[in-house]
Amino acid sequence: MAAANKGRRPSPGSQGYPGRALAVIVIALVALTGGMFLSGNTTPRLGIDLAGGVSITLTAKADQGNAVTKSNMNTAVSIINRRVNGLGVSEAEVQTQGSNNIIVNIPKGTNAAQAEQQVGTTAQLAFRQVLTAADGNPATAAPKPSASPSASGGTTPKPSGTPSATGTPKATGSTTSSPQGRAVTDALKSSVNKAPTPTPTATPSNPATKPGTGTADLSIPADLQAKLDKLDCTDPTQRTAASKNTKPGDKVVACGQQGNQWIKYALGPTLIDGKRVSGASANFDSQQGNGWVVNLTFDSKGASQFTKVTGDLASQAQPNNQFAIDLDGNVVSAPSVSQALPGGSAQISGSFTQKSAEDLANVLKYGSLPLAFSIQDTTTVSPALGGEQLRGGLIAGAVGLVLVVLYMFAYYRGLSLVALASLVVSGALTYTIMCLLGEAIGFALNLPAVCGAIVAIGITADSFIVFFERIRDELREGRSLQPAVARGWPRARRTILVSDFVSFLAAAVLFTVTVGKVQGFAFTLGLTTVLDVVVVFLFTKPLMTILARRPFFAQGHRWSGLDPKALGVKAPLRRSVRHNRPTETKEA
Repeated sequence: MAAANKGRRPSPGSQGYPGRALAVIVIALVALTGGMFLSGNTTPRLGIDLAGGVSITLTAKADQGNAVTKSNMNTAVSIINRRVNGLGVSEAEVQTQGSNNIIVNIPKGTNAAQAEQQVGTTAQLAFRQVLTAADGNPATAAPKPSASPSASGGTTPKPSGTPSATGTPKATGSTTSSPQGRAVTDALKSSVNKAPTPTPTATPSNPATKPGTGTADLSIPADLQAKLDKLDCTDPTQRTAASKNTKPGDKVVACGQQGNQWIKYALGPTLIDGKRVSGASANFDSQQGNGWVVNLTFDSKGASQFTKVTGDLASQAQPNNQFAIDLDGNVVSAPSVSQALPGGSAQISGSFTQKSAEDLANVLKYGSLPLAFSIQDTTTVSPALGGEQLRGGLIAGAVGLVLVVLYMFAYYRGLSLVALASLVVSGALTYTIMCLLGEAIGFALNLPAVCGAIVAIGITADSFIVFFERIRDELREGRSLQPAVARGWPRARRTILVSDFVSFLAAAVLFTVTVGKVQGFAFTLGLTTVLDVVVVFLFTKPLMTILARRPFFAQGHRWSGLDPKALGVKAPLRRSVRHNRPTETKEA
């Protein structure tokens, strides 16, 4: 009968392979520490209340018919907050001041110039038909006929699941335009056709059907032509003024650039509003060699509009078969279209760096501001709390940690070493992850977040206490240490998981329904709660399993915290054995 027991599977409370679990957490800790040093982020990024930062004052003004109202200001605050705060843990603060100002406070370590660009950019994106194009550089006394400045790096509309294509308008000379597109798929085909020289009353040579309507009005009004002739795209002031106070239904002039060359355009009314863009992401296009690109996806309405617009434009001649991607008055690209493009996606390519592509995708993803903003002031903010207050908070945390350790040592003796080692591992994991998250998601450690980390010390210590008490209960029933650890763990595990789940749920609710500094507290509390589960499962329990085999703990040394006399251990459990005694025969 004893041999039959050898083939049984270990019970849920069996010892398992503690060495493997310890190896996993050691490898994870080494990898995180190595990543921290390799990235150069050896200290957590501090919040604005601990390290100061940059304060940007934005002044609102009406834009495209939208008045400066409380509703529009609140909408702008929400959009700007998403731009600079991402997941809500960068500790950036966005709030209104008065009726037309917004104050943006960004923690130290943020690129101030980049922040200014993100918070103040309206990102009005529109897809417009090209009426004509010309050289955007200032006219010279003797322009060379062979000059061929090219427009800004292409945008690639593409159907879902197909390769991308890039269109690059080019102009020849200072007055005559010859837009063309370089295609890498059949969706956008290149063509080189001379367009008529634009004059104050010139119209394109091929009137065509306007997308979605009857006959298109592709004429260029005299005032628009005059504005186009005077436009010098090398002058930033003129570029900004060209798109000022324009409406979606207006014909406009705009500039585009590639390298040092400028092209100026006369564009028709908006065919697709940029608000139809449902998503944007920055990616590296290694297949087509376009470098960093920004991929756009349209919503259902925008996708159907995109298919119809490209179908209508495909039947027209140069330059009217081109559509411009107009971003805040800047033509990012103007590719030609040869056939309708089904699906709802497009790709903006050009001379992007990774950072510029990510910034553009971020602005487009979080939407257009309902109002135009000018940067009134940019100042450096000193820490609100200062180094003295930070040191005070850290001292408070250290005192709390020492008190927990002293209590554990007084009550659990040798077992307190297990708890202390687990706290060290948990603290190391928390620190390295916070350092890495500062670069990855912009996490900033402010004072409430420090409080969350201090509260987590108690949560972690509570898990050890639950486990140790379960082991002691098993010892009081008369079991030896190894079976006590094996039987006590499943019961302690359930209690630990329920307790940590409640803490994590509270942190998740706080993070969801609050804003600002409270989110930092909630994020830190949730992170440390998850790490508590990891440490208890992969470090504390395996370490306790290994120590249970050592005589110091197994034999219940008086300093081990498992002394049978101190615990009031009962006599060992024994099975009762019946002996069959022979029956004595009584004589009659």
